[in-house]
Amino acid sequence: MKRVMWIAPMVVLIGLAGCGGGVGVSYYATVAPPALRVEAFGPIPAPGMVWVNGYWNWTGGTYVWVGGGWQRPPRAGAMWIEPRWEKVHGRYRLRPGRWR
Repeated sequence: MKRVMWIAPMVVLIGLAGCGGGVGVSYYATVAPPALRVEAFGPIPAPGMVWVNGYWNWTGGTYVWVGGGWQRPPRAGAMWIEPRWEKVHGRYRLRPGRWR
């Protein structure tokens, strides 16, 4: 019975490992992403918020634009690192954006 109790949490943790930035499965596109879009973001909605630009996401057959938005940094002094596409062995891999 004790063995069964720890199996379920382990399955969940292994599944979540692919959700972290830079950890788990990488998705590759066969064609380069389009040029970034210019987004109008208007005035800052609250002090301390920063604009995080949108990016192109690969859906397995085409690129889809994921719009940017205002976000509150997770801690003082945090910097947003933009997502970017890298060419790897003739294919393109998305490096997700993250706070540093």
